[in-house]
Amino acid sequence: MNNSSANAERLAAACVLSVVGGFLDIYTYLHRGGVFANAVTGNMVLFGFRLADGEWLQSGRYLLAILSYALGIFTANVIHAKLPPLRRLTWHQFVLMLEFCCLLTVCFIPYGEFDFLVNALISFVCALQVQTFRRVHGLPFASTMCTGNLRSGTDALFRGLYGKEPGELQKALHYFGVIVCFITGAAAGALLLNTFGRNIFLLVPAGLCAVFFLITSRRQLASWRRMFRNLRRGKQ
Repeated sequence: MNNSSANAERLAAACVLSVVGGFLDIYTYLHRGGVFANAVTGNMVLFGFRLADGEWLQSGRYLLAILSYALGIFTANVIHAKLPPLRRLTWHQFVLMLEFCCLLTVCFIPYGEFDFLVNALISFVCALQVQTFRRVHGLPFASTMCTGNLRSGTDALFRGLYGKEPGELQKALHYFGVIVCFITGAAAGALLLNTFGRNIFLLVPAGLCAVFFLITSRRQLASWRRMFRNLRRGKQ
């Protein structure tokens, strides 16, 4: 595993991303139309339901979220394919910057009539995130949904308890820890949004900034410092 991948698989980064995932889910549910925008399955169900009722406009909104999710997966793959030659910024960091810009845009979209655009944008962001940050300490995981994490964690718990396989209980703890972080993000999001209002959403892009630096290596930081020093000398 190269240094870039190892940094992106840090448990601390996975936990923060899971907190962000939980926060996004509760935000869209409480303030953006009562939907969960993190996973596309719900949107597919609602898309079919609206089609069955002949509500074409409403169904189009869910279709937009589905297509936005697919676009997020495609975009993450394009970034991965095109960015490796650049050494000062990893593709994981570039995706985080793109997520940051998208979520900062959400803060300026009016509530109510344009909620479907927000849900589509958050679907795009979640697809970027789930496609880019796919492992923690070598274990597959998802930071924007927990069904797979629960399955993998319980499976590892079974193998550890009944199969006596070494290391499986540690794997189970990783998965259950990520799930706890996701639930914590949802619970904290509900409390903070109800207490301080919608502007508290700014904590989400702030969390992505924290992840950006969590996955940044010392070599990168040293390289950036040298670059900034050279820029300052050039201006002088």
